[in-house]
Amino acid sequence: MQREDISAATAWLRLAMVPGIGPLLGRQLVQAAGSAEAIWRKPARAWSDIPGIGPRLIHALQQSRAAQAEAVIEQCRQHKIRILSPSHDDYPQALGMLDDAPLVLFVRGDASALQQTHCLAMVGARRASKEGRLIARRWAQYFSQQGVSIVSGMALGIDAAAHAGALAGDTATIAVLGSGLLAPFTAEQQQQIAMISARGCIISEFLPTTTARPEHFPRRNRIIAGLAAATLVVEADLRSGSLITARCAAEYGREVLAVPGSVLSRNHAGCHQLIRQGAVLVETPGQCMQHMGWQEGGKTATKTYAPASAEERKILICMQNGPVQIDNLAETCGLTIPHLSPILLALELQGVIERLPGSRYLLNVELQDQ
Repeated sequence: MQREDISAATAWLRLAMVPGIGPLLGRQLVQAAGSAEAIWRKPARAWSDIPGIGPRLIHALQQSRAAQAEAVIEQCRQHKIRILSPSHDDYPQALGMLDDAPLVLFVRGDASALQQTHCLAMVGARRASKEGRLIARRWAQYFSQQGVSIVSGMALGIDAAAHAGALAGDTATIAVLGSGLLAPFTAEQQQQIAMISARGCIISEFLPTTTARPEHFPRRNRIIAGLAAATLVVEADLRSGSLITARCAAEYGREVLAVPGSVLSRNHAGCHQLIRQGAVLVETPGQCMQHMGWQEGGKTATKTYAPASAEERKILICMQNGPVQIDNLAETCGLTIPHLSPILLALELQGVIERLPGSRYLLNVELQDQ
């Protein structure tokens, strides 16, 4: 950081570290003072006329010390973590226009990814179905190949699948955490962080060593919604935190889209509720692109396969319109289950098809003409 950047970062970070000062009050203080630096050149009692600033907050402001913020800045420097404040050029514009945007963002990776114009939030259930994860991964890869940046929360289930799909594409992906960037992580999470940082960035508004807590995730979700032009809920039940993200997106004037599913599964009830409330129903990633007015034209890496026999071709043609249950497949193709099963296993091992719950099979490729 240059000296003037350190000064601004110290002022904003110091403000963010004052107990009881959130984004809204923090911005009121900055607006009244003219800059974050100016806040600390005046006595804390000077802010008593600002609504919400009472004796307790005045005392907290008086107890603040620049050295505390400087220690965090040094910690971040050692771990190659950038600190962005709303006055910094790299602070995301989409987020900066919101009243409750974070006073500081901690960033690991390429901060320029935060300036992507076409940014889509993909969120959903942690305990997602295999189909939900498959949709999230495939769609995210497609979006990434079309130049759309995917933002999600790096949680299990839909989030992880969305990041994995984006990493298989061409455009940067962004993960927003509900903990600090130096919190304890599992080996799998550390691997995710390394991969996403190399192809995008990981961000958080929490101090680096802050551990994840339930009350942090609604705050994280508002950042996910604020960064993106639209939020796509892939699969969610009625209690899913994804609905918080969707609500934030709607409150911010952003688009909300949802993928429908079976009425027999609770994991889709949240999406169906969103659709009843006005979310756009989407069945293909192309519909998302069309609704957003984003031009399609990026490369798509669709795998093709030449069936090894007429029997294989007949089986695969039966799957071209969607998942097929093994009993229906056997009946349509005129084959017994014992004869069909090893053929399906061989095709699955080659990645030509994918097995779904309920002994259903989905075609993963385009068939080559004979």
